[in-house]
Amino acid sequence: MESFIQLLDVVDALPGAVALRARSSELLGLPDGAAVVDVGCGAGRAVHELGERGARAIGVDVSEEMIAVARRRWPQADFRIGDAFGLPLEDGEVAGYRAEKVFHELADAAKALEEAKRVLAPGGRVVLIGQDWDTFVIDSDDPALTRTIVHARADLTANPRAARRYRNLLLDTGFEDVAVEAHMSVFTDAAMLPMLTGIAEGARAAGAVTPEQEAAWVSEQKERAQAGRMFLALPIFMASASRPEE
Repeated sequence: MESFIQLLDVVDALPGAVALRARSSELLGLPDGAAVVDVGCGAGRAVHELGERGARAIGVDVSEEMIAVARRRWPQADFRIGDAFGLPLEDGEVAGYRAEKVFHELADAAKALEEAKRVLAPGGRVVLIGQDWDTFVIDSDDPALTRTIVHARADLTANPRAARRYRNLLLDTGFEDVAVEAHMSVFTDAAMLPMLTGIAEGARAAGAVTPEQEAAWVSEQKERAQAGRMFLALPIFMASASRPEE
C-alpha cells in the first residue's frame, strides 16, 4: 500500500493532475460553505483543496488505511469510511458529488449513480473523472504485444470502459445538463514506469502473454525510461451533470 500511495502522490502532483482537480471544482460550481463529497478520496488531496476553495468537503473511501493516511495529512478535514453504494450521508445532504478514478473499480456504476443522486440536494452537481483502460497509448517497438498487454490488463478491471459511458450513465439515472470533456495526460519520464510494469504483470498473470514476452516488453520500457524516451498517454474523461430540481 505504501508504494501505491507514493505513486498516487507523484501523479497527483503533476501539473496536469492539478489542473484536472481545479477544473472539477469549477464544474461543481459550489457556493462558499456548500457541502461536497469526494468519493474514493484516497489520501485526501482533493478534499483538502476543495476545503481551501471554500467548500465543506467530506472525503469517503472504502479503505481504512487510506482514510487513516488522509486523516494524518489533513487533520482539519472530514474523512469517513464508506463505499460508493452506501455513502455515510443523509438524503440530499450535499450540493456536490465528485468521484475521480473510481467508477472503473465498480461493477455496477448505475447503482453508484443512484446513490449519488440520493445524497445530492435538488440542483446539486456531480462530476466524474476517469481514464479509459482500454485505450492506453504506449509507445513500443512491438505494438501488437502492447495491444495485447493493454487489453488484457483492462479486462482485469471491474469496469474498464466506465469513463466512456459516463454520459449515458448520467442520462439513464435522470441527471440533467450532462456534459463531457476529454483530456489527455501524457507521461514521458520514469515516474510512471511502475504503472507500465504493473500492466505487463497483470497481462502475464491473466495468461495473455508469456513470462518471456512480459520480460522483454518491460525491459524495453525500462530502457526507454532511462533514455528519456518513454511515452504513455491516458485518455481522461470528465463528465458533469445536475440533479433535477424538485
